[in-house]
Amino acid sequence: MEAYKQEFIEFMIDCNVLRFGDFVTKSGRKTPFFVNTGFYRSGSQLKRLGEYYAKAISDAFGTDFDVLFGPAYKGIPLSVATSIAIAGEYGKEIRYCSNRKEIKDHGDTGILLGGPINDGDKVVIIEDVTTAGTSIRETLPILQAAGKVDVLGLVVSVDRMEQGQTETKSALQEIEESFGLKTTAIVTMADVVEHLYNKPYKGQVIIDDAMKARIDQYYEQYGVKA
Repeated sequence: MEAYKQEFIEFMIDCNVLRFGDFVTKSGRKTPFFVNTGFYRSGSQLKRLGEYYAKAISDAFGTDFDVLFGPAYKGIPLSVATSIAIAGEYGKEIRYCSNRKEIKDHGDTGILLGGPINDGDKVVIIEDVTTAGTSIRETLPILQAAGKVDVLGLVVSVDRMEQGQTETKSALQEIEESFGLKTTAIVTMADVVEHLYNKPYKGQVIIDDAMKARIDQYYEQYGVKA
């Protein structure tokens, strides 16, 4: 596993973004782990987060694209922080763009904020965590209405690696097949388990045998079936 992925896992723990315990996902699944990107709350945290996203995007898509689109609301700071990081780390000016939940009818009118979307633009979509693919289904029509664009793909922070709308494919796999988009994540839950299982971090074993058994049980129920 690349060093930046290991660092990102530890970064999520330090920011209280990645937690283990008893949680319920938006889809109603009881899960022993939870990722809440709303806990990135400081300037230094957003700076580092943008750098991790920038690295993942560069690895998967390169930097030959025009717009980084972050769906409202959590995608807005992600697109801003990551476009700044791409400029700083790779010297490439990428426009950030996001949508509004309500159309603005005065001043900077319309449904989009940030950089404009033009015909021929290459676009990468950035999100926090995708479990059902609902957001991408809402986002693509917005992009297509804005111009004749080439959507290269989607990047998320963590791939939960669980069933999407069917038992045989994950949400990211369904997005790839349904929309012809490449998808990538900074890390997968397999990466998280590999890095943390029975390995102390700051004096604490975060995934011990008991937690590993709970994670395994969760994937027996909600993991992708071959």
